[in-house]
Amino acid sequence: MSAVLDLKLKRANKVYHEGPIQLINSNIEVAKPGKVPGGKTEIPFEFPLQVKGNKVLYETYHGVFVNIQYTLRCDMRRPLLAKDLSKTCEFMLHCQPQKSKVQPSPVDFIITPETLQNVRERSVLPKFLIRGHLDATNCVITQPLTGELVVESSEVAIKSIELQLVRVETCGCAEGYARDATEIQNIQIAEGDVSHGLPIPIYMVFPRLFTCATLETTNFKVEFEVNVVIVFHDDHLITENFPLKLCRV
Repeated sequence: MSAVLDLKLKRANKVYHEGPIQLINSNIEVAKPGKVPGGKTEIPFEFPLQVKGNKVLYETYHGVFVNIQYTLRCDMRRPLLAKDLSKTCEFMLHCQPQKSKVQPSPVDFIITPETLQNVRERSVLPKFLIRGHLDATNCVITQPLTGELVVESSEVAIKSIELQLVRVETCGCAEGYARDATEIQNIQIAEGDVSHGLPIPIYMVFPRLFTCATLETTNFKVEFEVNVVIVFHDDHLITENFPLKLCRV
């Protein structure tokens, strides 16, 4: 039976917070050959999760151009004729919750052909009137984005209404910055030609790995937006964009 090295975190959700008093408690579990098959030796350890000087621990975030990950690695050196063992385990780091109260900043919106931006031939668009509101654009990341949408009128039948969550990553330095927006998730909140005047609930949970508290540093920024997308049966597509600020409380 060959030796096996396993690295386990005591917290099942693998979530920890920055700060000198927060510890990661884990066990190194070594299954080794012997008279009893599957015999194990457990070595508990802990260390402070902190950085020196003015350095900062940023929140775990899996992006396209910005990636912030934290990994534990354990190496076990073995005799000359035996292969060294190594095991890695990723854990999640959440920033410290902000102490001040979050102001929800609700937004009411009206979408008509006249309110749309970046439209060349407005006259070819079907006539429509869509109202709605978002309960908050300053959002607590652990709580869903909520609101309501109502189709008051539309000359053309609606095919689909969707919510599109977008991350906006900005990277660079004093010489120049590159800004790129990519979709995180898309949720259909209505399908087909919905009844006019019927309130449609808006409800979106922020995904765990692909969002973080809105982050702005010297060299990069991670921001978020939500698009309300309406697709008509004649293949016209309209989008209304709302910037979001995510935080932890």
